[in-house]
Amino acid sequence: MKKGKRYVESAKLVDRTNLYEVEEAITILKKTANAKFNETVETHIKLGVDGRHADQQVRGAVVLPHGTGKSVRVLVFAKGDKLNEALEAGAEYAGGMEYVDKIQKEGWLDFDVVVATPDMMGTVGRLGRILGPKGMMPNPKAGTVTMDVSKAVAEIKAGKVEYRLDKSNIIHVPIGKVSFTDEQIADNFHTLMAAIIKAKPAAAKGQYLKSVTITSTMGPGIKLNPAKL
Repeated sequence: MKKGKRYVESAKLVDRTNLYEVEEAITILKKTANAKFNETVETHIKLGVDGRHADQQVRGAVVLPHGTGKSVRVLVFAKGDKLNEALEAGAEYAGGMEYVDKIQKEGWLDFDVVVATPDMMGTVGRLGRILGPKGMMPNPKAGTVTMDVSKAVAEIKAGKVEYRLDKSNIIHVPIGKVSFTDEQIADNFHTLMAAIIKAKPAAAKGQYLKSVTITSTMGPGIKLNPAKL
């Protein structure tokens, strides 16, 4: 695929043979992010595990100290008092079967994260084919299946992000915006990495962190030194 002129110029600032320290990589990332919008800073981590095996899965969630810079719309599936609890905590939508119908029949997807109480998972399960491929299905490991909906919503609004392996055993997570200070991006990055390192499966053998890259939405990838993390 042919790269644009702006990308080609940005790529010249990155030495592809070098493995950078975090602080230096963030400085370069800021220089390469020259789009006309506030680009997202993303981290891509390739792990030395085989996600096809249940005992080598890496999945969880962590609250980034400075958030992601993105406003997140939350849909909560609950009933009774939990509906008001969800809305008071800041959820945009809270309900039950009416939202299942809206999603299934109208293709409605004006939300970013779905939370559900355990007693609603039978209902939410009907949306598996729609929410599953989008990575939006509530999951206990991510803290999105819980009776404590107010805490779940508050954490999501504060900058909680989920991490999980894709089919290539790579984790992709947004860790902020280019407009963040270098220190804020570094704080978020180190918080995420600490969580992923802590989540290392006992069954994982050999080198766990195969490669770690940070990039902006439109910029080139900048490889970090996994040995220093």
